[in-house]
Amino acid sequence: MVIDAVGLTKAYRDVLAVDGLDLHVAPGEIHALLGLNGAGKTTTIRMLLGMVRPTRGRVSLLGSPIRPGARAVWAGVGYLVETPSAYPDLTVDENIRMAARLHGLRDEKAVAAVISRLGLDRHTRHRARTLSLGNKQRLGLAKALVHRPGLLILDEPANGLDPAGVVEIRQLLHDLAHSQGVTVLLSSHILTEVARLATRIGVLDRGRLVWEGAAGDLVAQARPRLSVVVHDRPKAAAILHAAGHPTADNGDRALTLTGDRAIRRPEDIATLLVDAGCPPSRLAVEQDDLETCFLRLVGTR
Repeated sequence: MVIDAVGLTKAYRDVLAVDGLDLHVAPGEIHALLGLNGAGKTTTIRMLLGMVRPTRGRVSLLGSPIRPGARAVWAGVGYLVETPSAYPDLTVDENIRMAARLHGLRDEKAVAAVISRLGLDRHTRHRARTLSLGNKQRLGLAKALVHRPGLLILDEPANGLDPAGVVEIRQLLHDLAHSQGVTVLLSSHILTEVARLATRIGVLDRGRLVWEGAAGDLVAQARPRLSVVVHDRPKAAAILHAAGHPTADNGDRALTLTGDRAIRRPEDIATLLVDAGCPPSRLAVEQDDLETCFLRLVGTR
């Protein structure tokens, strides 16, 4: 495993920020951590990177245990955590060159390539403090990528980017993973982007990993239902219940049916109600969106 964390726990006095987290990320995988604010995503990433010492548990990256003084592993790791850092009075070009030198890299082509890939060509002579939030994020990503790491750990990599920039970063990470075999662990709150990009997703809630699986499995959590709008809801509910179709009232003039028979053959429901003198004015099969599935997993409405 490229990332192997077992029993990862972090307590701050009476606050348990991360609680017994097991995380295993395979080579070439794009693994996303999802969670509400305060779920423990950033604390987890900081422990993986050795920025915060775990209360309990162990971590290894690229086969090397993360502990004080373990330096060799960082040659293969690139990271961006929370707010991107830069020397404010150095230019974009100088900041990236400085990051390259810290990794022992003096390849001019590597610096030029990462500047071009992150769309920073027009800003190379601009001081870092003058950049927009989006371009500061691009600079942080460029510094993380300049030494061509085999593992990228990114905390909200699309933060501050406009929609076009979000798509560019998605394509960049996709290409790195699928063309160059780079392993990516990222946290994000942009659920639709995560679903398009990630191969696996872990959902954190109050420091615990409450769900983990393939990205497609999260989408499959969506529950189909038949929504029926009628004038007389109590009468329609009684008719449907008597026919073996239990209903729920969603409070918006509609009855909800979740049984397989109703969802597969909504025309039978319509016929049943019409024959009983309670015709529906609307009848439609609906499905939860990705946000609803996510909020259900973390127990939030």
